[in-house]
Amino acid sequence: MKKYTSQNGNFLVATLQPKTALSYKENLNYLINYIQNSKADIIVAPEVCLTNFDYEHFEEVAKFYPIALEKLLKVVDNRILVLTMTKKSGSDFFNEAVVIYNHQVIHQQAKYKLFKLGNEENYFRAGDKESIVPFEIEGVKYAILICFELRFKELWKQIEGADIILIPARWGLSRKEHLEVLARALAIMNQSFVVVSNSADEDMASSSAIIYPWGEFFANDNLEVIEKKIELKELKRVRRLIKMD
Repeated sequence: MKKYTSQNGNFLVATLQPKTALSYKENLNYLINYIQNSKADIIVAPEVCLTNFDYEHFEEVAKFYPIALEKLLKVVDNRILVLTMTKKSGSDFFNEAVVIYNHQVIHQQAKYKLFKLGNEENYFRAGDKESIVPFEIEGVKYAILICFELRFKELWKQIEGADIILIPARWGLSRKEHLEVLARALAIMNQSFVVVSNSADEDMASSSAIIYPWGEFFANDNLEVIEKKIELKELKRVRRLIKMD
């Protein structure tokens, strides 16, 4: 198995931008099919991409979590998959980001900042703020912000030092410009690569993007998948050029 480090890291990154089908299984099959036919090293899917929020059938949504996870664990080999799913623990529901690599769950992180305008607090319990920290896979530092969490500067501070920041989102169309400006600013401020994956549903912003630490923005709202090669040596160049300490 190839080991990536911040010295030799060259990645093909894929950010998904599909419309969400009503069928959970159809969405899962779409994701599995992409994984099996893609050469991407890092794949990021939109927030709750398999089920949408679907509050009217929340118990069914939560029951789909272990079914989907089991199937994804089988197909995700030596690549990184990031998505969020609704998980039930006791009587509480969480919007949990899951990072799968080499047939294992490497990192889990429940959404901390719930979106009041979307009534998320009526259905989900907030995760732990302390869980929003960089984590490492094969020598590369990653961090996750889930959708609305992108708006909070204290969370930007918590993930300082991450090489690649992953943002699964279900961000509304009326706030499209906010998503694009904030994600680009995060890349420049933290001198990191930022990967946004957002839904292409009619009321969603699309705006999935791969953003370089110098601020270059690669996006195309007409595509279901945006792929781009990144080289971690670009991080060193930018961080050496403009020292932030």
